[in-house]
Amino acid sequence: MNSKRSVALVGRPNVGKSRLFNSLAGRRIAIVHEQPGVTRDVNTFEVDNDYTLMDTGGIGLATQTVVNQDDLLSAVEEQVFFAIKAAEVIFLVVDGREGCMPLDIIIAEKLRQYGKKPLLVVNKIDSPDLEERTKEFSCLGFSPAVPVSAEHSRGIGDLREHIEAMLGPKPPDVETDLERRIKICFIGRPNVGKSSLCNGLLKSERLVVHEAPGTTRDSVALDLDYEAPNGEQWHFQLVDTAGLRKSGKIDTPVEYFSSVRSHASLANADVVFQVIDAREGVSRQDKVLAGETVKAGKAMALVVNKWDYALETFESEPLSGYEDEAEFRAGFAQAANRNLFFLPDSPILFVSALTGYALNELLATAHELDARASLQLSTSRINRLISRLFENREPRRIQGKRFKVYYAVQTGIRPIRIRLFCNQMTRLEESYRRYLQKAFITEFGLHGCPVNFELVSKHSLNRRTNRCPR
Repeated sequence: MNSKRSVALVGRPNVGKSRLFNSLAGRRIAIVHEQPGVTRDVNTFEVDNDYTLMDTGGIGLATQTVVNQDDLLSAVEEQVFFAIKAAEVIFLVVDGREGCMPLDIIIAEKLRQYGKKPLLVVNKIDSPDLEERTKEFSCLGFSPAVPVSAEHSRGIGDLREHIEAMLGPKPPDVETDLERRIKICFIGRPNVGKSSLCNGLLKSERLVVHEAPGTTRDSVALDLDYEAPNGEQWHFQLVDTAGLRKSGKIDTPVEYFSSVRSHASLANADVVFQVIDAREGVSRQDKVLAGETVKAGKAMALVVNKWDYALETFESEPLSGYEDEAEFRAGFAQAANRNLFFLPDSPILFVSALTGYALNELLATAHELDARASLQLSTSRINRLISRLFENREPRRIQGKRFKVYYAVQTGIRPIRIRLFCNQMTRLEESYRRYLQKAFITEFGLHGCPVNFELVSKHSLNRRTNRCPR
């Protein structure tokens, strides 16, 4: 995709930019809600591998919902103006129901200061008899005004034609990036530093960062190309998600949809980085999130952010019971592993988004985890391992019989799936399943990658082979 071909939707809060974004993208990507200020980061979508469509936060939002709101609003608007400067085409979106507002005039003047001549899009014109309302916006000095209704998909085809006319035809030499990108999803509780970590890796303030929990509302995907120390080019997509709280504490529709998008991003990820706060350790909610990641079969690492606090502490004086930072780090990792015992021996990374400490380890780890999750295991090695494991530790008897495996074979990747042909599916206890998984991880170097076992009993196998032909 040609990054210079881009279209940004800008305007004051609650004029329908996100709904229009979804209509032009042809799918529900941005969260849409009547509450002003839902969109905070710049949300992007590649349309037809031709241009980037950008949804932005509202300019001039006033809210009393957070502490230090001026700082937060300034950060949101900084993202908007980043999109304005980057975009080749600007759509100034206004509300046809409310008419021309003073803030619309201020935004129009700001666009002129940036040397931009936007296309004026009058939204919420739900029927032809309302098109007269577009004349009211002539005071903005941008013509023609295009009447649309994002809610009812009215006029969307006209907008697409305007985009094509303003950008020009798709260049025949536009290169398609065929290189697969490793999708890294950052999950965690609110305010643990997910957005800051993404910004640190991108070396750009592309995501809004603020001390108020819940600053990130939507899942935001950003591409990152990185040159590895050996000269290889690694291609990633960083997915920043809204902080996930306990389901019982989700008390607004916006939080609910944020949670839905975060879980969808988790499901689509290649690698998951679960971020925890170094000052707080592993919480009960962290355990729940880790369990969901394992259940989804995702390769994952635990990222301990804000480690600069530990480094600064040991510069002045040791913590009680620890001689140095390295011993404290080992103790922290041991406690985390004890609390998250069900993880597939996931790496634990100690980083600081604030200082940039050890951030490059994240990309190296993501690359390794992605490769491990795609490994094809030798069938002979699998069966030798199974035999050795059963010799070393037999399953306990259930109703007088022990669980037995006759043969095993790998059937899939992402996650690694091993099919066990066994005597009876119901006899594999959870503790023995964990014993097998741990051994597979150690034997094949699958640290951080879940191993799922599919059980096929000889009885069900016999039933399949003894069926009468049709």
